[in-house]
Amino acid sequence: MKKRVVLAWGVAIVCFIVLMLVTPAIPQSQEYHDFADQREFLGIPNTLNVISNFPFLIIGLIGLILCYYGNYFKLSLKGELCGWTCFFVGVAAVAFGSSYYHLKPNDARLVWDRLPMTIAFTSIIAIFVIERVDERKGTFSIIPLLLVGVISILYWRFFDDLRPYGLVQFVPCIAIPVMAILLPPMYTHSSYWLWAAGFYLLAKVEEAADKPIYNWTHHIVSGHTIKHLFAAMVPVFLTLMLAKRSIEPERRSLLQIWRISWTKVKEDGEKEESYTYTYSNVPVVETP
Repeated sequence: MKKRVVLAWGVAIVCFIVLMLVTPAIPQSQEYHDFADQREFLGIPNTLNVISNFPFLIIGLIGLILCYYGNYFKLSLKGELCGWTCFFVGVAAVAFGSSYYHLKPNDARLVWDRLPMTIAFTSIIAIFVIERVDERKGTFSIIPLLLVGVISILYWRFFDDLRPYGLVQFVPCIAIPVMAILLPPMYTHSSYWLWAAGFYLLAKVEEAADKPIYNWTHHIVSGHTIKHLFAAMVPVFLTLMLAKRSIEPERRSLLQIWRISWTKVKEDGEKEESYTYTYSNVPVVETP
């Protein structure tokens, strides 16, 4: 197992180095700061893009409170509490960092927008490792993963290259749904991970369609504002999952569950098709 871990890290590092060597630097486009909705209400610049971050603060605080209030989430592993604490701290901090950025969008303030999101992303990866791979390795990976996220942002800020940060954001988007499907969970309600991933995907689509959505809604709301609200649904679903879940008695991955369900559907269908019907002649008695 130890050799496999070393090999996996070695392959990952080599792939990263090769990627950095063969791909060109990706600078931060200044057009990114040109959001569709720049209206000001009550003296607040870019009002809707600012206040739409408020849900992150609410759900982040709720998650933190429930983590420590009588172990409401029933966290059974030592590293889990640390991992989920980092996640909810990152979620709550998004409200401040993103609001600060949207008051006056520029590269310097964008650092404080991306930093809390990176903390949330990387802590989620550590949580997955703790719950589905190895508790000890996952717990020890929390700090290194957080450092990787922070370094990726600093690298972008000082060298104007988004490649490391793009990997930090892109890898969890792929790894989390894949691990949720393939790796047997320790707890029930594992499908909530897929709901969270779905909402995050929708949020990225709305972010890309910021100006078209603003035009489609006749300048009522922009895609970026909706993106904040959909992204806030990610911690909402994960909080609901934590509140509802229990220890899984039979550890089966979602893929195994889907296969079993599909097999049962096929067997039921075959049974229906194999039914045979026999008819017999019934004599009719005529009455005078």
